[in-house]
This record gives sequence, C-alpha cells and structure tokens, in this order.
Amino acid sequence: MQSAKMRQTSLLAGYSTAGKAMRAIARPAVSRRAAVVVRAEGEASGPGLEAQGPNMTALKDVQEIMDILPHRYPFLLVDRVLEWEYGKYAVGYKCVTVNDNFFPGHFPQRAIMPGVLQVEALAQLGGIVMIDPSEAAQQNNFFFGGVEGCRWRKPVVPGDVLMMRCDVTKFNKRFGICKMAAKAYVGKDLVCEAELTLVMGK
Repeated sequence: MQSAKMRQTSLLAGYSTAGKAMRAIARPAVSRRAAVVVRAEGEASGPGLEAQGPNMTALKDVQEIMDILPHRYPFLLVDRVLEWEYGKYAVGYKCVTVNDNFFPGHFPQRAIMPGVLQVEALAQLGGIVMIDPSEAAQQNNFFFGGVEGCRWRKPVVPGDVLMMRCDVTKFNKRFGICKMAAKAYVGKDLVCEAELTLVMGK
C-alpha cells in the first residue's frame, strides 16, 4: 500500500515537472511574438536618419555646371551649386566617395582626399562665380592664377560632403583677374582655406 502511494506521488511529481517545462518552453514563444510586434510598430513610426541626408536642392546641377566649366571626369570636382551671385559669391559642394579615382593611390592604406584637389574644387567653384552667364565667350575659359595663405585643417575622407564657399574680394573685369576668399567645410569643421587668383582666358 505504501509503495502504491509512493508511485502515485512520483507520477504526480512527474506531471508537475513536465507541466512546468512545457510552460517554460511556451513563454519564449510569447516573448518572440511580442518582439515582432514591437519591431513592426517601430517601423511604422516614421522615417529616421535615412530621411535626413545632405541632399540639398541645387541652384545649378551638374549638367548646368558642365555648361560653364570645361572640366570633365575625373577632374570635375563640383557636384552642385546651392547659392550663386555673379561676381560676388557662390556656395557649392562635392560628395566625396571611395570611387573617386585618386583614392587607390592616396593612400592605399588610408584614403584621404589630396589637399591640392580640395583647392582645385574651390577654384572650380570660383570660376563659376567669375564667369558672366550672359557672355558665351567666357564659358569654359578661365585659368588658375595663384594661391596664397593656403591651410588644411583636417583630412577629408570618403563619405564626407565637402561644402565650399567662394567670396570675391577683388575683381578687375578689364584685365579679367579675380581674387577671392575660399573656404571648405565638412560639417561645422573648416578643413581648407585659401586666397585664390583666377584669370579669364583670352
């Protein structure tokens, strides 16, 4: 009689243990379903960082830039002009990507945009400032005349957006010589600045 009771107790204990195990297995499934619901709700809450890129509206897009500048791939270094006033100033930018053809050699182990190409990009933006859009003879017809006080502050690397501004400081239209203050930024950081001299071709 005693052994029968012991067997009954063992069976009940077994059922209890099995029940606990089944409940323990079932709980994670509920948690997984809850996690799926949370993710779905997060996706439906609206766009995040993916909708905050630096895709600013162009005053002059790359097609219009190529109508003004003689440069072409791989040496056209202005992607868009955002603000512009002839003979006064311009704001534009270049999107720096790892596909730029200078990165494989500068440098293979650490990609950095060459400082001289940063200055070249500024000079191209400066050319857009000094060329009169009403004078067809001026299009594609200017040269780099000089650089003074050039400083590089930080490396420019793939993924950066090189924001540039050129302000005319002196413009002798008779001789076609223009001096301007040029600065380039990545975010709020000044990365390059120089005093440029550009000369209209004859």
